[in-house]
Amino acid sequence: MTSMKTVVGASGCLTRRILGPFTPHAALRPHRISVPGSRLCSSKQAPKPDKKPKRSPFRPAASSTHDWIGPPNPLSNLRPIVYHIPENETELEKRLRHLRQETEDWNHNFWTKQNITFSKEKEAFIISELKSKGLTLRDEQGRRRALSSEEMAEFYKSFLDKNRTRHAQYNNEWYRRNFTITLLMARVALTNIWKTVTDRHRSKKSSTPTT
Repeated sequence: MTSMKTVVGASGCLTRRILGPFTPHAALRPHRISVPGSRLCSSKQAPKPDKKPKRSPFRPAASSTHDWIGPPNPLSNLRPIVYHIPENETELEKRLRHLRQETEDWNHNFWTKQNITFSKEKEAFIISELKSKGLTLRDEQGRRRALSSEEMAEFYKSFLDKNRTRHAQYNNEWYRRNFTITLLMARVALTNIWKTVTDRHRSKKSSTPTT
């Protein structure tokens, strides 16, 4: 079992760091993907508090055999995944696909809300600290003032401490969902193997000449 913790990156973005050889997201990773583009998280891409989260309306063609991964969402910093629907999809495969997509949406919604809250509280902290020093948000030349890394470390620690329980609940739900997904994937794989073996056996039996 591996551990997951929430950290604040150098850019000031909240990220999830997976520790260990196995990553829970492996259960959600597609076999083959196409990436329309990519965008790294940076301070310029901090979530805008008043902007509603939007998911890309793009959907792969019905004939596609690939899962699709898009560029990182500017609010959640997560890449959206759209799972293709295989031909003759069984009820078990449909259940698995729905759970994976639902987990993607749940994950996106959590980090969207968390990053917006983080952005708002970070801005309020900076303004408060500057005000306590008798400074405005911008200097005489109109440039935005910044706090030192030591001063910002105080905010980061406070935010993570305050949200410790929330992040722990998120981790528990994340592991629970991925454990269920992994079991369903195993069931689908075993079912497909059994179907392949059965079909081959029937094919050999039907091709054997009778005497």
